Amino acid sequence: MIRNPVMSFIADRLNRILPSQTIAVTQKARALKAEGRDIISLSAGEPDFDTPDFIKRAAIRAIEAGKTKYTDVPGTLELRKAVAARLNADFDLDYKAEEICVSTGGKQVIYNVMVSTLNAGDEVIIPAPAWVSYPDIVTLADGTPVIIQTAPENGFRLTAEQLRAAITPRTKWLCLNSPCNPTGAAYDEAALKELTDVLLDYPDIWILTDDMYAKLLYDGAVAKTVVQVEPRLRSRTVTMNGVSKAYAMTGWRIGFAAAPVEFTKQLIKLQGQSTSNPCSIAQAAAQEAVSGPQDFISEMVAVYQERRNLVIGMLNDAPGLTCALPEGAFYAFPSIAGVLGKTSKGGRLIESDEAFVTALLEETGVAAVHGTAFLTPGYFRISYATSTDLLVEACTRIQKFCQGLS
Repeated sequence: MIRNPVMSFIADRLNRILPSQTIAVTQKARALKAEGRDIISLSAGEPDFDTPDFIKRAAIRAIEAGKTKYTDVPGTLELRKAVAARLNADFDLDYKAEEICVSTGGKQVIYNVMVSTLNAGDEVIIPAPAWVSYPDIVTLADGTPVIIQTAPENGFRLTAEQLRAAITPRTKWLCLNSPCNPTGAAYDEAALKELTDVLLDYPDIWILTDDMYAKLLYDGAVAKTVVQVEPRLRSRTVTMNGVSKAYAMTGWRIGFAAAPVEFTKQLIKLQGQSTSNPCSIAQAAAQEAVSGPQDFISEMVAVYQERRNLVIGMLNDAPGLTCALPEGAFYAFPSIAGVLGKTSKGGRLIESDEAFVTALLEETGVAAVHGTAFLTPGYFRISYATSTDLLVEACTRIQKFCQGLS
């Protein structure tokens, strides 16, 4: 047998992971659209709102002022102060600039955290459904993802009993995302307190709390975070956030971590030998975002909430689909249990969630992501961060597709 010379050359660690499946679906939808197909892509986790003008102007001013040089590895002092102030204001915390490390997006924060801490065999508890990149980043860092399947009857939230049962002597991290991508499930203070009470019994376990969607909550809910609910866990918690979702700045690539000083120094050490500082212009924009007016966020949330209500109603009217009401973020995660085993009008057997989204894309032009990508078969994810007209059209196509199954 002839070995593939390229694949045999690639490091084993890279062969243990897969390309991002959400990015793959988005790229496929773009390719089909470029071929002239009528495609509605609901696969990307990206606000359709433009970055606010006052943030753009800050970037322009930075360019005009010549702020185009390297900055400190963890970001400018001004930005780190602004990030600390924003986290403190939002969550009633007490972070300082020296506890902040700014990275090239939230994904780099997670990568830095895991590569800085995991040794072979160390375990990271990940409640599922979960964002597609968590387990692959853990695996790339030689760790072992421990996937705990949450239940829809518990609002897709990890319970204290599940957490305690999952902990072993090798457990190093709990990765917690609230509101959650892909379900929109959010942990209120009571739900977080149940988990933090368990974690107090295990002093060697650290917590990575991914609060990227924390400002995108509905029905008047207010976000809570781990250190806020249980300050005694501050010394072993990394609070992660960024500007991508709440400030409609996905392409600017700015995320940040808040952690104890000694741990932050390790993140800086790794970043200094990998990417070094994030883009200086994007930092200037992010500084304006977190320290400037915040009222536009509530206006976006109001629009998202209207879209959420519309989409969930239409999905639940599709034969065979059921979808819980998301509490935050901008995703719907419907179950396809009622259509499994059926055949589409195009003759495709719906034997899995991947078969469902493939047939949906090819027969109706609606791009979604299968639930298996989020570690939970039998579901699919759509983003409602797009125009209401497109959402109505997309959901109408989904309804007709389901009506045509036999």
